[in-house]
Amino acid sequence: MPKLLILYYSRTGNTTKMAEAVAEGARSVQGVDAELTYYASAETLSSYDAILVGVPTYHHDMAIDIKKLFEEAAEKNINLQGKVAAAFGSYGWSGEAPKLVLEIMKNKFMMNVTEPPLLARYEPDQGALEKCRNLGKRVAESLIHAT
Repeated sequence: MPKLLILYYSRTGNTTKMAEAVAEGARSVQGVDAELTYYASAETLSSYDAILVGVPTYHHDMAIDIKKLFEEAAEKNINLQGKVAAAFGSYGWSGEAPKLVLEIMKNKFMMNVTEPPLLARYEPDQGALEKCRNLGKRVAESLIHAT
């Protein structure tokens, strides 16, 4: 059964709401194991077929926890090449953190990224949450069709 990781960081709860909606969409697809968590070790990343990262933008950057995870994965030469990847997150002013995450996933780890990242300004409204559900469902369905 294909495994999908929804990894997120949130301080205000806005990105948490987005991550929960992404997980809801992914779990609507039978035959995919979708895990929602705020922590993953670098070593476990390679056990997933798809990785979706939810990260808010703080001070024009991604959260340090997510940055450290990618740095550790790079240091340990964790192979993520060809895995499906996507990013989402909330922001107040600039919104570049999910874009930075996608750039790392695409250029450093050679993952197959879904572009553009999904962004919500401040608290996600119902329209943004529906886009999150669609993202989770779309990625989960792509894993089913790939097997």
